[in-house]
Amino acid sequence: MMEWIQANAVLVGAIALVLVLALVFLLRRGKSLPEKREYRDVLSEGAAPAARNSALIDAPPAAAIVPPPVVAEAPPPSEGGDDLTRIKGLGPKISTALRALGVTRYAEIAAWTDEDVARIDAQLGAFAGRATRDNWIEQAKLLAGGDTAAYEARFGKL
Repeated sequence: MMEWIQANAVLVGAIALVLVLALVFLLRRGKSLPEKREYRDVLSEGAAPAARNSALIDAPPAAAIVPPPVVAEAPPPSEGGDDLTRIKGLGPKISTALRALGVTRYAEIAAWTDEDVARIDAQLGAFAGRATRDNWIEQAKLLAGGDTAAYEARFGKL
């Protein structure tokens, strides 16, 4: 008998597969599909239809809405001072801090010594070291002298 099974292994495998499939079919045959559930909500209980959303329907068209005016990013320089934010690496927050320390002109920054830079750095907190790292003194010299071409060649467009 074992010799016959070995000789006809493909046939025995096919018969086993058919038996397994038939068993699965017979076991599943007794089970039915789940019933379709009916979900109940406010509308199925006879509630009135939803009210009209008049806020959206009666709103003016988007073309009629006027956008707010554009506000300048940098604060304007105070009277008698230069716009320090034109110096690359010196933004509105640092400009406000420098103005609080009495620095309002490019010529003042251009005349800074190493001691001045150390004194200012000590008062700039998180912005300490920016004057040296971003070459504020060199930028201020070019801006104070009005040499826009040299400034843009060295530091980029204003």
